[in-house]
Amino acid sequence: MRLQDRVALVTGGAAGIGQATAQRFAEEGAKVVICDLNEEAGKKTAEDIGGHFHQVNVADRDAVRAWIDDVVEKHERIDVLVNNAGIVRDRQLVKYKNGEVVSQMAEEDWDSVIAVNLKGVFNCTQAVVPTMIRQNSGVILNASSVVGLDGNFGQTNYVATKAGVVGMTKVWARELGRYGIRVNAVAPGFIATEILRDMPEKVLEGMVNRTPLKRMGEPVDIANAYVFLASDEASYISGTVLRVDGGIVVGT
Repeated sequence: MRLQDRVALVTGGAAGIGQATAQRFAEEGAKVVICDLNEEAGKKTAEDIGGHFHQVNVADRDAVRAWIDDVVEKHERIDVLVNNAGIVRDRQLVKYKNGEVVSQMAEEDWDSVIAVNLKGVFNCTQAVVPTMIRQNSGVILNASSVVGLDGNFGQTNYVATKAGVVGMTKVWARELGRYGIRVNAVAPGFIATEILRDMPEKVLEGMVNRTPLKRMGEPVDIANAYVFLASDEASYISGTVLRVDGGIVVGT
């Protein structure tokens, strides 16, 4: 029970890595509050783990602040924030064929990914920090990705956000450490979530072949990393990025 009675917030907690993280935190004794846009799945996850659900768009600053205010009013503290919510809108920057441009990444695909994956992390962190400062303790955990460290074909927008998350993690670790707040990021490799399960079998085989452990990661593999970083076992770890990727080599 490494997180006994700690109030833990998980964004994007209705499915995938967020759902696994919420479940593992609950198993370790935390009082878990999740947010997501998917109301039906979010309520079910919260019910299954004995937690609470709020329907929140993390890109909406007012909605985020209302959510955090409600949590603080009910629980009087926030011990852990896991910034897990994220989306993908993959497309090449410019696709060139037979001497002409045939497609390119749309501005709306850039804007939507930046809004959720980068601004959303900023919004949620900025909203919880005053409470953590007042209690002189707290843990902020940000979802990056191996592609944020290594780059990846066709993911200009997603990679930009995940690289940005790494940068923000390091800045916040410097700014907030004096208040007893630790800030770290986790960089998953290829994880068998709903998004990847819908990909062609040939693509999935390629992912496995590039992973030295020769398997896809499971959401619980990432959740276990979050549990460790949230616990007192990681009390002297801040400003770091933990790769949980099976030793993957990302390339074209």
